[in-house]
Amino acid sequence: MEPQHRRQLLTVNVGRPAPSAHTDADGGRTGFDKRPVDGPVTVAAPGPKGLAGSGLTGDSVVDIRHHGGDDQAVYAYAREDLDVWQRELDRELANGAFGENLTTSGVEVTGARIGERWRIGRRVLLEVTSPRVPCRTFQGRMGRSGWIKRFTQAGLPGAYLRVIEPGEIQAGDGVGLVFRPDHDITVGLVFRAVTTRRELLPRLLAAGDALHPEARGRALAYIERQRKAS
Repeated sequence: MEPQHRRQLLTVNVGRPAPSAHTDADGGRTGFDKRPVDGPVTVAAPGPKGLAGSGLTGDSVVDIRHHGGDDQAVYAYAREDLDVWQRELDRELANGAFGENLTTSGVEVTGARIGERWRIGRRVLLEVTSPRVPCRTFQGRMGRSGWIKRFTQAGLPGAYLRVIEPGEIQAGDGVGLVFRPDHDITVGLVFRAVTTRRELLPRLLAAGDALHPEARGRALAYIERQRKAS
C-alpha cells in the first residue's frame, strides 16, 4: 500500500451545462467539461438518481437519468491513468479531461474495492460503489471513432463514490484509506463483469450492500437466467 502522505487530490473539478452534439439529454447539453477550481468545494449526498445530480456544489449533471445520484455522487480518476492515455493518444489530457470530479495522485482507483472508504481532508468520507461505464457523450468529447470500445478494453474506468460524511475538500487534500473490506471485488472486476465478461457477475454479490444497486440488479438477473437455462 502506498504511504498515506502520497495519496492526495491534485484537483477538484466541476462543470457547468454546455451545448453538445453528442447527447440528447436536456436539449443537447452536457456537464462533462470539468475544470479545476480554486478553494474549497462542498461535497454532500445529492439525493436519488433520476432526481438529483452531482455531489459537488457548483457541478452539473445534465442527464440525471443515467448519471449522478447518491450512488454516483462523485467520480474519481487517477492522474497516473490519465498519463497512460496521454501517451497512448499522443495528446495532452488536463485534470478533469475524462469528466472526473477528483483527479488523484498515489491512489489505486481502479484497484479499489467496492465498499472501500476514503477520508479526504478532515471531514469528507466517501465510499467506492462502481466503475464508470463509457457513453456516447464521452466518445464525442474525445473525438475518436471506436473510443468506447478502446476505453472498455483498457479496463481503466475510474470509480464512482457515494458520500458517507459531507464537508469541504480542495486541491492538495490527503486521501486516506480508512476502511478496506475483506472481499476481492474491485472496481476493475465490476467493470469487466458489466461489460465484457458477464460470467463474472455472480461474484459481485460478495461486495454486499456497498455494491451499486444497478450492478447488483445485473448480477441477480444473470443468476436467474442461468437458473432457468439449467
